[in-house]
Amino acid sequence: MLEQLRIVPANEASADDLDAVFGAEGAGARCRCQRYRLARGESFGGMPLEERIGRQLEQTAAGDPYAPTTSGLVAYLDGEPVGWAAVAPRSEHHGLVRVFTVPWLGRDEDPADGSVWAITCLFVRAGHRKRGISRELAAAAVRFAIERGARAVEAYPIATTAVIAEELHVGTVPTFAAAGLSEVSRPTRRRVVMRREAG
Repeated sequence: MLEQLRIVPANEASADDLDAVFGAEGAGARCRCQRYRLARGESFGGMPLEERIGRQLEQTAAGDPYAPTTSGLVAYLDGEPVGWAAVAPRSEHHGLVRVFTVPWLGRDEDPADGSVWAITCLFVRAGHRKRGISRELAAAAVRFAIERGARAVEAYPIATTAVIAEELHVGTVPTFAAAGLSEVSRPTRRRVVMRREAG
């Protein structure tokens, strides 16, 4: 089914491909993976959509295959852009490090440790879901991080099946378990911290 699935670093995708993945409506179109990257004093609601899109294009270096770094992966099925994974050093997710409690509750972790990478979003376009693309993206994101020096990779998926669609961008426990991540903690009833060491 997924023989024609190809996953590439986001700088090898075009801005139009990212637009196609996220669409013009819905949670993905509104967020563009900026919620966990807000700097001190910024609010998600106070940031215009154009600014979120611009920041994502800068973070991914979309369209520049020679860029030294990129944040994220894009999945293509039969040449069509269909999925996205946000993966970057955990320290680049300023909102996650500063205020988001899920990764830190009950853990002795240095939030600024850049050697730990985080997979904060798995997003698949409507019409292509429930085909295993998220699992392939999660596995590719782990490889991508480790190949770039990550000593560990984390994710913060939903722990329950009773979720609304807008929550699924963080992925599910089975998806990350299939990519080799194991449960570290359950800081809330709905969220799990999962991790895989590089060694």
